[in-house]
Amino acid sequence: MKLYFSPGACSLSPRIVLREAGLDFSTEQVDLRTKQTAGGADYRLVNPKGVVPALMLKDGAVLTEGPAIIQFLADLVPEKNLAPVAGSFERYRLAEWLNYIGTEVHKSFSPLFNRAASQDTREAAIAVLATRFDFLARSLEGRDYLMGERFTVADAYLFTVLGWCGFTNVDLAQWPVLHAFHARVGMRPAVQQALSDEGLNK
Repeated sequence: MKLYFSPGACSLSPRIVLREAGLDFSTEQVDLRTKQTAGGADYRLVNPKGVVPALMLKDGAVLTEGPAIIQFLADLVPEKNLAPVAGSFERYRLAEWLNYIGTEVHKSFSPLFNRAASQDTREAAIAVLATRFDFLARSLEGRDYLMGERFTVADAYLFTVLGWCGFTNVDLAQWPVLHAFHARVGMRPAVQQALSDEGLNK
């Protein structure tokens, strides 16, 4: 398998899951501005959406969208318990979390990465994120991970997007529960390896 990524982007989440799963994979970096791969190819020939991540399988099939990729990876190694069993109620609870992170948290960061955004736009985006973080903090109160005591792919995704606070001047310390969650997940050996792979834990 080959993971197409950009350092620190949401493609970090499937890299973490690949490391947690112990799967063999290769990677190729993508310049999201030029849409060129490190090998000089047009990335849009791999993923017409032009965004990361994309996972190319051995047979040439390509899977896109982080939440889909990480569930696919989890199902390759059911013994790792990175996702509840397909068809179970808990699996739908996982899907609920993945959708919330993707639509309500991940996308709420978008204005903060837009250099042309006005100060008013940035402040409005931070206010929206604050409400999302309030909910997440309440949900994580008294538990180690989103689904309880067991790490799942949803935690890999949340860890990734919370990491963007450092690049957008959002003080995660305002939410001690989230700050502790981010630190706890960040200490996992597979997460440390994924961060090292992308030069993010220096």
